[in-house]
Amino acid sequence: MNLFHHVRQKVEAALRTLQQEGLLPADAPLDRITVEPPRDPAHGDVTTNAAMVLARAAGMKPRDLAGKLAALLRAEPDFKEVEIAGPGFINMRLSDAFWPQLLDAVLAEGEAYGRSDIGRSEKVNVEYVSANPTGPLHVGHTRGAVFGDALANLLEETGHDVTREYYINDAGAQVDVLARSVFLRYREALGEDIGEIPAGLYPGDYLKPVGAALAEKYGRSLLEKPEEEWLPLVRDFAVERMMALIREDLAALGIEHEVFFSERTLHESGLIDETIRELEKRGLVYVGRLPPPKGKPPEDWEDREQLLFRSSDFGDDIDRPLKKSDGSYTYFAADVAYIRNKLERGFTQLVYVLGADHGGYVKRLEAVNKALSGGSARLIARLCQLVKLYRGGEPVKMSKRAGDFVTLRQVVDEVGPDVVRFMMLTRRNDAPLDFDFEKVTEQSRDNPVFYVQYAHARICSVLRNASEELGAEAQGDVDFSLLSDEAERQLIRRIGEYPRMLEQAARAHEPHRVAFYLQDLAAEFHALWNKGKEKPELRFIMPENPLLSRTRLAFLRAIRYCLANGLRILGVRPVEKM
Repeated sequence: MNLFHHVRQKVEAALRTLQQEGLLPADAPLDRITVEPPRDPAHGDVTTNAAMVLARAAGMKPRDLAGKLAALLRAEPDFKEVEIAGPGFINMRLSDAFWPQLLDAVLAEGEAYGRSDIGRSEKVNVEYVSANPTGPLHVGHTRGAVFGDALANLLEETGHDVTREYYINDAGAQVDVLARSVFLRYREALGEDIGEIPAGLYPGDYLKPVGAALAEKYGRSLLEKPEEEWLPLVRDFAVERMMALIREDLAALGIEHEVFFSERTLHESGLIDETIRELEKRGLVYVGRLPPPKGKPPEDWEDREQLLFRSSDFGDDIDRPLKKSDGSYTYFAADVAYIRNKLERGFTQLVYVLGADHGGYVKRLEAVNKALSGGSARLIARLCQLVKLYRGGEPVKMSKRAGDFVTLRQVVDEVGPDVVRFMMLTRRNDAPLDFDFEKVTEQSRDNPVFYVQYAHARICSVLRNASEELGAEAQGDVDFSLLSDEAERQLIRRIGEYPRMLEQAARAHEPHRVAFYLQDLAAEFHALWNKGKEKPELRFIMPENPLLSRTRLAFLRAIRYCLANGLRILGVRPVEKM
């Protein structure tokens, strides 16, 4: 049950009555009205702008139309107060009889509470992580991995048909560098003293077992081959091993992709050639010369005539080259073919989760989607800012260039996947995030993941103890009208906000809103728990009053569903004991 959808139905029913009475035209734009919480809770539980957005269509002043609408709403038993405020807002306070209905609905829906169909089964491709297969994932990839996975969960929860995808960049020069680096470790595994790792190769020790596995498979035979023969063999072997390592790292964080798409297949299957021919037919490419850019030239700029995509016609800053001077395709050409492939697979929403350093790619990707889809699909890029690591307030130094960097797996192994996932979602994705190894493992209210999981565990503890203390009295009818304390009422209102919060978070692509909601819910629950220590009449289990005890236990189950459902979306376990 979504209480805001419920109230909207009441408002729309009243508006249809006004239409039948001739006070509102039949074609009045009802889709423009909003039903939401008022900014100030003192003004009520729900507010609507219906009178203000429909006043012109009705040929009435907003407050006059609001008066007609409010009169109809006051007749609804779900409202105990309906007031007109400001220029024409209608503020409604729900009746005492409504809230027990809400709790009954939460308990009936259980794990499904909060789910909706606002996505209408739209096919959404969420591409995230997509790190080069040249080494293990480092902490810089962690935030995008968690954000992308939580976003996919959130979109699924709100009725979207989601595919989680990883784009393997296995066609660029970096994989040749990987192959040469692994070949060096292969020689080392065969007993050769390789000395210091040459500049330009990957120096990390993580390549030693890859070199050893290569030696086990091929023996010394690769030493007898020229580079043009061993390079493709080693490249394929190395990429396969690196992707296996990446999959293991992601699995440790509870992340699984349905699709791993190889960039190399775009080249080998002829999809890029086919895409370029399609662009030519549609007049989207031309041979021309790019002007020298201001400031530092981008990597793909060359002062020559070349094949260009008309990306500036679709919102990009400049047109983009599709071929290099040696005749090979640019990275951008592969991006174009890849977006075309996604569109041909039927996706109408393409979500790219990128690192902050990829901000310059957004306009060109958006331009390609506009050109190829003709507006039938949306491409949405979400940038994740850097994560700064600390230990006890002191920065944790890392240097990827030296091969000495903090990996995703190291972070997960030290603090656990639940902590990593929750903490990565305690800020907006485009805001910097500090991660202190000591603070995130504190068992205190200052540690949000502990505070939320502890709330769930506390509820589970009470429910376990109830059967022992109440015996047969633990089962039976409940009466939610007995929940009269203001702390209880505030928690019920918070429960009622959950479905709307999920829908808004999904529309905005902001899974951090779920984390914020859970923190607020947990804080209000803990406050009620502490209040029960001071006032015995607020305790959850009262053997002398079985009906009130059963009611409060049912109330706790409703809170637990919100906590567990929200944590599931974030990919965090709702633990039962701590």
